[in-house]
Amino acid sequence: MQVEVTRGDLVESLHEVHLCAATPSGEVALRSGDIESPVFLRSTAKPFIAAAVLAAGARERFDLTMPEIAVMSASHMGEPFHVDAVRAILAKIGMDESALLCGPQDERSPDPVYNNCSGKHAGILALCTILGADPAGYREAGHPAETAILDFCARLSGDDAAAWPLGVDGCGIPVYATSLRKAAMAFARFASLTELAPRDAMALLAVRDAMVSYPAYVSGTHEFDTRLMAAAGGAVACKVGAEGVHGVALIPQGLGIASKVLDGTGRARPPATMAALRALAVPVAEAADLRGFAHPTVYNRAGRAVGSIRVAPGFAVEQAS
Repeated sequence: MQVEVTRGDLVESLHEVHLCAATPSGEVALRSGDIESPVFLRSTAKPFIAAAVLAAGARERFDLTMPEIAVMSASHMGEPFHVDAVRAILAKIGMDESALLCGPQDERSPDPVYNNCSGKHAGILALCTILGADPAGYREAGHPAETAILDFCARLSGDDAAAWPLGVDGCGIPVYATSLRKAAMAFARFASLTELAPRDAMALLAVRDAMVSYPAYVSGTHEFDTRLMAAAGGAVACKVGAEGVHGVALIPQGLGIASKVLDGTGRARPPATMAALRALAVPVAEAADLRGFAHPTVYNRAGRAVGSIRVAPGFAVEQAS
């Protein structure tokens, strides 16, 4: 699949997107490009990280609310309600903001609680408390909390965590790479809650319910994930990741979608996801509120429309027969 950026009548830029939709057993329902090479999921894995925390008993131990669970799965925008939710988690686990090792978001937001990963880090600190593990080293791959998280994520995608390529995410924790097919299968299991151990399924259900009930906590008021989940009315749970990654759980259909913009450009992600939803005949693909994401307009600095972003006409998508 290619996403074009036009200026006037010419295609100015072109983004290649690889994409897979799969069932909980890994059967491919839709594909475009290479779906077997490893891809770092980055923040697209955050719902699974949050579920690993809940599977250890954090919801009951700390009486976590749905907005707090949603922000644990978030790449949030540092809006006041995001920051309040992260601070509430820290208060419940008896820690302050100095325990967050995610770093600042930028020079304008020097406090780590404003980092878009602070909810995830607060959740991992909760997991440290449950495990009786030293929170000081929670970002390291060998730390008990990270081991539990990686094992959970590996179960979800049918992988061996010991064989995964690992890197360091922007916020400092380990990030794993798996294929788009296996990532799509993981999101299908997130959607269907099948092919899972009962404890894992219950944890994923709690995260999924929190995300679709409080979508603004997962992203930001006007962001794509928020708008897509809100428009779908509980039928979709989705999560962006850095470098052009996206994961989508189609709940009624029991399918998952995983995609990667090869050059890492985020602007190509919404049109690609919307095109996949249309190809799969998912009703939300036709929602009027999402047309601006399916075919965004390019504006210059004076606010004049000068082009658009669109999936190239006649894009090649292979559907399972």
